[in-house]
Amino acid sequence: MAMHPPDAGTEEGVVAATPEQPKPAMIRSRTASSDELSISSTIVADPELPYDVEDIAPESDPYSWSVARKSFTLCLVSFASMTATLSSTIQNPAVEQIGAELGASGAQLGLDVSTFILVQGVMALLWNTLYEAKGSKFVYLVSLALFTLSNIFLARNQRIAVIIGLRCLQAAGSSALVAIGPASLADIYKPDERGQKMGIYNLSLLLGPALGPILGGTFASRWDWRAIFWFLTSCSGSLLLLFSMFFRNTSFGNFRASTHKEALQLPSPPLSASTVTPTWKETFTVNVYGNKFNGSVKTLTSQSPVEAQTVQHSNSSRLHTALADVALFKQSLSLVIRRKANLLAFVISGILFAFGFLVHFATARTLGTSFGYDPVRTGLIISVAYGAGCVVGGVLGGRWSDRAFMMRKAAVNDQIDPELRLRSAVVCACIFPLQVVGFGWLSQEIESVSIVVVKLLTGGFLNNWFFSIMMAYIIDANPGRSSSAAVLASVFRGLLAFTAAETAVPIQDHLKNGWLFTIWSGMLSLAAVCTLIVMLKGRKWRDQAELQDRQDQGILELPATPMSGKTFV
Repeated sequence: MAMHPPDAGTEEGVVAATPEQPKPAMIRSRTASSDELSISSTIVADPELPYDVEDIAPESDPYSWSVARKSFTLCLVSFASMTATLSSTIQNPAVEQIGAELGASGAQLGLDVSTFILVQGVMALLWNTLYEAKGSKFVYLVSLALFTLSNIFLARNQRIAVIIGLRCLQAAGSSALVAIGPASLADIYKPDERGQKMGIYNLSLLLGPALGPILGGTFASRWDWRAIFWFLTSCSGSLLLLFSMFFRNTSFGNFRASTHKEALQLPSPPLSASTVTPTWKETFTVNVYGNKFNGSVKTLTSQSPVEAQTVQHSNSSRLHTALADVALFKQSLSLVIRRKANLLAFVISGILFAFGFLVHFATARTLGTSFGYDPVRTGLIISVAYGAGCVVGGVLGGRWSDRAFMMRKAAVNDQIDPELRLRSAVVCACIFPLQVVGFGWLSQEIESVSIVVVKLLTGGFLNNWFFSIMMAYIIDANPGRSSSAAVLASVFRGLLAFTAAETAVPIQDHLKNGWLFTIWSGMLSLAAVCTLIVMLKGRKWRDQAELQDRQDQGILELPATPMSGKTFV
């Protein structure tokens, strides 16, 4: 924290300690008191985290990677996420075959489907903790190894109870591929290009469930249900090989973690100050914890300017943050989820993902029962129609939000709010509920496959347009906490998709498609209202949350009006 003096002749100023300002690379905390300087200042440091090393960048900044490396990373991360979401629906066409061979009940088969998506969402919390400690590459390798092993055992198992347990293990392994994907992309893409890239990435989250039925139906018809898990084994094994050989760590976790002990052993530097004599009217205290400056700052007077000098240690190539940073993960999650705008954004993204998960599941049952289509034909219709809509909506929605973002950024000299992105989703958010309820009743009253295809195409377009913008907003609105925001969004998606899977069949059986999609039209209307609220009040809520965070951590900023009118940090 650098301090600049008030102008000459100024009697009093205000020192504000904020965590937002750039900080020196390495400053040892200590107490100084001397008659010559008439200063009494105290810095009370956490004994385990005496340095702020959060801003020490590795030698290879992911922002500076070549376009080719960034594109390769985007493709690899997206394919991993698509494989993970693909595994949630690929066995659906073979459910009857599994039940007949293993003697499983309908309740057991339903539990197999719903628990998978629930575990996949909740386990993201654990993987994000490892991401913070070990970095993205470590998490990808461990999770892919677990994913691959579970697929092998699933292909060789003979009991439904064991299959349900192994599917939970499969969900746990695949969870990381979905949870840390947005954070990995946020590490390599700047906000002005992030919307389009997130739109491409989000295709994997929606295309996976859409492609699952056609692939699962093909394998089950050509061979048997075990071929499905051998296919997933080949995909996850290939990904494991690619990540181990070509993937470069995107996060700073690995870089910061390995030299914390060396930092603790560095000697305290001597204090130095200018020959100009300041007089402090009151003392001040700053408590340092992690990468935050927490404390209370009181007023001072100065008879002449002071030159602030900093003693630095140049060990940046060897400095890593402590593994104790992982202890801040719980605090980071709390700081993210207690913000109103974040909470609403998580609910919105969860509703959109759950709808995408539900629409192909409900449509597959409709095509099978009403039209008598086999698993291959059903999967083909869903994959082509819904997948094409997702591709176009994701790319155009992300590109449109980036364009609006850049135009506004140029107009206000780089000072813009993340809520600006949501303006690109307003029209889509308003149209989407009407599309859902209209085609829901049409598909019930008129048995035409053309109506189903148009419903899937437009639904996929609107859903991914909306979803890609919302995910980009979640990342932009949480700078420095993007991984925590991404993992919480994944948890919400898992919980809501689990609810959608558990309720879809009874509603469809008793109330038919019209009322099923009317209910979901109401859910999407709620998402639209929440989007408008976040767009209008998000900035105010974020400012209030920042102030509350500072107050909770002991940071106090005093007004400068009684003084010289200068506030300096």
